Amino acid sequence: MVINSFKSEQEFANNQFGFPKEFVIENYISAWETANLGTLFSNSIFICLTATFLTVLIGAVTSYFLSRFTFKLNKAVYTFFIFGMLIPIHATLVPMFILMRNIGLLNTPITLIFPYIAFHLPITIFILTSFMKAFPKDIEESAIMDGCGIFRIFWSIILPMSRPALATVLILNFIYNWNEFSFALVLINDPNLQTLPLGLASFAGQFTTNYGAQMAGLTMSLIPIIAFYLLLEKEIVKGMTAGAVKG
Repeated sequence: MVINSFKSEQEFANNQFGFPKEFVIENYISAWETANLGTLFSNSIFICLTATFLTVLIGAVTSYFLSRFTFKLNKAVYTFFIFGMLIPIHATLVPMFILMRNIGLLNTPITLIFPYIAFHLPITIFILTSFMKAFPKDIEESAIMDGCGIFRIFWSIILPMSRPALATVLILNFIYNWNEFSFALVLINDPNLQTLPLGLASFAGQFTTNYGAQMAGLTMSLIPIIAFYLLLEKEIVKGMTAGAVKG
């Protein structure tokens, strides 16, 4: 994809797998100007970061209570959230469109943020609950004896210990929200509110497709994902290696 983003239309048609004879930087300029990538990037970043932050925040608090407290409906509530993983997203597109239209949220960022939170909250709770259940009770008992309350324990002890799992769900949510296309296609009609995947689809016309500019746009769209992963890479490695070596 990166190699083809530097090819002219003619060279791309003749040789899709070789290196370009001449690097065409104009593909990136064309992609930025034609698809209005500046607006698309800002829309995607706002929606993606907001949905990711709220999903992980709600998921972390919910997972804390489900994993560290015992109450009558504990298993029922956990099963209710996990059941959401079985619901196919595309089966809800029409009902979601009707709902958003009736409450007047079509063509607003919120119309994407709400579904993103709802459909990725189950996997977030599943991962965080499984991780938090492994913490020994002695840690909380010691904190309670020192005068810590429930939310102080959550904020100062449970969250820092859960950083590897939090990094994992942050990346999963970010990638899902960044690449999501179906909801954006159905719920957003205003070109000024479109997300990046939806805007990049404009390069594919009914009869012709500007593959060079499309590849350039896709290449640029990978930069935030790579940067976000590199930012959290250390925490993910800690989670993968935790418990791998004893002693």
